[in-house]
Amino acid sequence: MNLASRDIRHNLGRFLLTCVGLGLLLGVVLAMIGIYRGLILEALTITRAPAVDLWVVEASTRGPFAEASSVPGDTREAIARVAGVAAAGSVTYQMVETEYLGNKLRLYIIGYEPARPGGPPEIVEGRSIARSHFEMVADKSTGLALGDRMALGHSTFTVVGLTQQQVSSGGDPAVYITLPDAQKLQFDLAPSAARIQIARGSGGSSLDTVNAVIARLQPNASHDDVANTVRRWKHLTAITQQEQEDILTHSLVDRARRQIGLFTSILLIVSAVIIALIIYTMTMEKLKQIATLKLIGAPDRTIVGMIVQQSLLLGATGFAIGAVLIFNVKDYFPRRVVLEPLGVTLLGLIVLAVCVLSSGLGVRAALRVDPATALGG
Repeated sequence: MNLASRDIRHNLGRFLLTCVGLGLLLGVVLAMIGIYRGLILEALTITRAPAVDLWVVEASTRGPFAEASSVPGDTREAIARVAGVAAAGSVTYQMVETEYLGNKLRLYIIGYEPARPGGPPEIVEGRSIARSHFEMVADKSTGLALGDRMALGHSTFTVVGLTQQQVSSGGDPAVYITLPDAQKLQFDLAPSAARIQIARGSGGSSLDTVNAVIARLQPNASHDDVANTVRRWKHLTAITQQEQEDILTHSLVDRARRQIGLFTSILLIVSAVIIALIIYTMTMEKLKQIATLKLIGAPDRTIVGMIVQQSLLLGATGFAIGAVLIFNVKDYFPRRVVLEPLGVTLLGLIVLAVCVLSSGLGVRAALRVDPATALGG
């Protein structure tokens, strides 16, 4: 005799409605975990895209993502000659807001040298940049298509290729252009500002400035040894790839990461309280039936099993509803939601554990029932 299933069938409509409500709450918990993972992944996307081992930036700075960094463009040649370096390239990073088809569009502009490290990791449509000027590779999330033309600064660029899931730590889609075009866009002054600089005697400054020089090392080269070699130059500092990722995750997005983590923990606690109250209410409504079971000699483990089974079924059904909901709507979120199988499984186990613990309140009330109450009206 399965008392839990019989009780659920007796109140099936209310039980399913309760599962839907709990599923919505657990769906939010699952979404927050996915947003948390997506935030970390987006923060590391651009720094992992060039697949390099070393970042050379301005002295006393922590790289082009956490702080402003400006180094001479010819630094690349010096880095390329360092022992252990296999390839080096110059890159620039800048945020630009422009208009396209009457809508505001924020873009993360990446300038790179096509024959060197720094370009898009994958072209999913079209081709890579082949000309030295006025071509771009855009992320699909920009809404741009092959052949579209867009004005950036004083120049018009043609989309020749599309990449995907290349966004900045703020979620803005990335656009790749050649380094000379990016330098002109980032450092070239407007005509009025240029005239002021010329009047001050500083209008002839070079535009050959980059935000960082990135380097791929030879397979047998030590990352720390090459970085220490570069650090001996007073005007530069070197950051390994792992150090760059640590800066991004523990500094640039640290507060957002902790806030999402705290909010997720609060939601889990609220879920546990709600499950406990639901099971307690369901138990209190059938105290007379529990007393009757005790009166006819049913052992306590039978009563405890009924309550725990109801709690587990409630949690499992609610979690399944929430998971199905989030997996079907996650692609409509404005930021990436990353649901990893391990994370989803771990949350499911946590929910089941919470259900077992939350059933304790109902079990306590059931075990305290006097069998004699079954004989009362």
